[in-house]
Amino acid sequence: MVKYLGGSLPLTSLNHISLLCKSVEDSINFYENVLGFVPINRPRSFNFDGAWLFNYGVGIHLLQISNNPEELPNKSEINPSDNHLSFQCENMQVVEMKLRDMEIKYVKRRVEEGGLFVDQLFIHDPDGFMIEMCNCENLPVVPLASTSHACRLPSAIDSKLQMMDMSPPNQQQKKLAEASSLPQEMLRLSTGNRGHEAEFAIVI
Repeated sequence: MVKYLGGSLPLTSLNHISLLCKSVEDSINFYENVLGFVPINRPRSFNFDGAWLFNYGVGIHLLQISNNPEELPNKSEINPSDNHLSFQCENMQVVEMKLRDMEIKYVKRRVEEGGLFVDQLFIHDPDGFMIEMCNCENLPVVPLASTSHACRLPSAIDSKLQMMDMSPPNQQQKKLAEASSLPQEMLRLSTGNRGHEAEFAIVI
């Protein structure tokens, strides 16, 4: 295993994901009218065709494949174990109903962990890239005790909770109390029995 020295990169958030596509127009239609992304301005200095879209705090950058469109693999089978992009959903039943109405092929899965359930729906975009819709927030984010990195919480939470480190339990409770003035958020923090392992969940 390669050892990366000096600590991780000073990153702040996911900005965008870039996807090769056979037809920019077909992909714009899918990401705008199926997934709800909004086309945004794209720098004119690019010397290749493409499009930028944005929503849910993340961008989709479409790149028109320049040579032979058939270079992209043709994936007909939806494999939940394949590379994919996942979106959190509020109502999985509504999402499934809309997929049926749109006549979009999907694969359905359910994951169980400690009595908690996560429902998953997988589809393909026009080029066979897999998209997941899920309610993964049903599962709390539980950093492993072995990690030495801080864990960034969603940007909707007050900046005082943007960084949750692996401090001892009493310090974690203190940080939670300091940020408890948030009006609409419900915060739960509990510590496990193994060292400084922490479990926290956020409900907006």
